Amino acid sequence: MIRALCVVSMVLNVAPAAALELDGRLVQGGLITGRTAPNATVMFGKRTLRVSPDGLFVFGIGRDAKSKARLTVTHANGHKQVRVLIIERRQYDIQRINGLPRRKVSPNAQDMVRIRAESKRISAARYRNTAQTSFAAGFIWPSKGIVSGVYGSQRILNGKPRRPHLGIDIAAPKGTPVVATAPGIISLAEPDLFFNGGAIMIDHGHGISSVYSHMSAIEVTLGQRVAQGARIGAVGSTGRSTGAHLDWRVQHFATHVDPTLLAGPMPK
Repeated sequence: MIRALCVVSMVLNVAPAAALELDGRLVQGGLITGRTAPNATVMFGKRTLRVSPDGLFVFGIGRDAKSKARLTVTHANGHKQVRVLIIERRQYDIQRINGLPRRKVSPNAQDMVRIRAESKRISAARYRNTAQTSFAAGFIWPSKGIVSGVYGSQRILNGKPRRPHLGIDIAAPKGTPVVATAPGIISLAEPDLFFNGGAIMIDHGHGISSVYSHMSAIEVTLGQRVAQGARIGAVGSTGRSTGAHLDWRVQHFATHVDPTLLAGPMPK
């Protein structure tokens, strides 16, 4: 009888596991939304994530992420949860693009001065970490057309290997409307970047942003708040491009994720 009472006492003294919910596919290129108790500290790998007052957080899994990742949640009472995430690996295509202007593949010294200045403005938008949680509304396709380039594919431009493509290319006629894929605040609105051409970035909060490139028209201004589905511009062929299309990307700071995992199949 005494032994039984001791066992019961031990069970009662064990602290119940705190709530930790994850939503999203654990795969290279995935975007994961999580929820935990308020006032918790959350780390994905070595990055400390922003946590909203109601416990909402988000993180991206990179194209070449390793097979395992560590998520650590430290609660206000000191209780710590460590979850090892198993990351699904993917095979990527090789895409060859020819006919690009030589300078767009191998910029000269004067071009590099311009590119570095533009990169600073892009980085400032990319590393915004605002408290809004607009990303929680989900994502829709920004335009309709033919998918001509997929996430993760190794790019060979004019016969020269370059960095992998980290977005989705949507081929459509010039002037085809482009809409905000999720609500947020315009963090970049540039009519003529060297590589991206006419480009827009939208801040969706917690380091999540969407990028729209090669546009023929920019119909929003810096700092403007836009609703999901609101028109922001039009498809074009500006910057490093061989035809009218939209390059659409979604990223968590510098980690690019696969937009098709967020928006699903393109609507007919």
